[in-house]
Amino acid sequence: MNKIITFLLLLSVGLTQAQQLNCTVTVNSDKLSNANQQVFKTLETSLNEFVNKTDWAGQSLKQSEKISCSMYITIESNNSDQFTATLQVQSSRPIYNSSYSSPVVNFNDKDFSFRYTEFENLLFNPTSFESNLVSVISFYSYIILGMDQDTFVFESGDSNFEVAQNISNLAQQSGYKGWSQSDGNQNRYFLINDLLSGSFSTVRKSSVDYHLGLDLMSKDLKLAKEKIKGTLLDLGKFNSSKPNAFLTRIFFDAKSDEILSVFSGGPSSNISDLIESLNKTSPLNSSKWEMIKY
Repeated sequence: MNKIITFLLLLSVGLTQAQQLNCTVTVNSDKLSNANQQVFKTLETSLNEFVNKTDWAGQSLKQSEKISCSMYITIESNNSDQFTATLQVQSSRPIYNSSYSSPVVNFNDKDFSFRYTEFENLLFNPTSFESNLVSVISFYSYIILGMDQDTFVFESGDSNFEVAQNISNLAQQSGYKGWSQSDGNQNRYFLINDLLSGSFSTVRKSSVDYHLGLDLMSKDLKLAKEKIKGTLLDLGKFNSSKPNAFLTRIFFDAKSDEILSVFSGGPSSNISDLIESLNKTSPLNSSKWEMIKY
């Protein structure tokens, strides 16, 4: 009975006219010489319509409530209807009582290849693999939805992550890179499996606490900074037991510039312990941590 219910829920995705994403999809073909640019313009238009007009989650939102995001596709090579590319996925969510939007997703997928014929229909079927183009774009649409929900309520993104995992499972037999654990340790396979693994729940809990701290900034800046600091120290403790975790890296890829900004102004506090923790947890951003004034 549960399998039937799950199937019906998945089947209902995309059948109505509600939309949840306000996404700008860009296709850049500057690296190609003598390419038919019209194909890429058509692809860009089709992808924008696909992402923004598909009902991913069965929820109707006002324009101002939709998740702001972008997908930037850089075409690396092209042979007839075969394309290899990279995909930069970004999203943000508004911070309470401010005009500021905080980055949530900032991920670069380097294993993006697909087949595309101009004017072909892009349709998402949650029960089968249609094309790698549709699967990858649909996968990240659900990642954006789930990670946005996770900034408000702990593990509230699970329903969207489960659809993303279903997409991943269906795509694994396609032969395209990025869906299998044999393709590397920082790809779509590990992204969705880590998000749904209890072993990494600390990172997801940190996302909630961190953004609740940002939401407090308009009311009590000092308290907000202390809450954010505590969250980052918790990530440091998690890093001690699971160093260089994929989800931890993803968190700091999105948040490093924001963390620098948060702790470089406003009420002063002792954050020497935080700087030490950040250097251990995210050493790739050590140059930014050195710029924090305290």
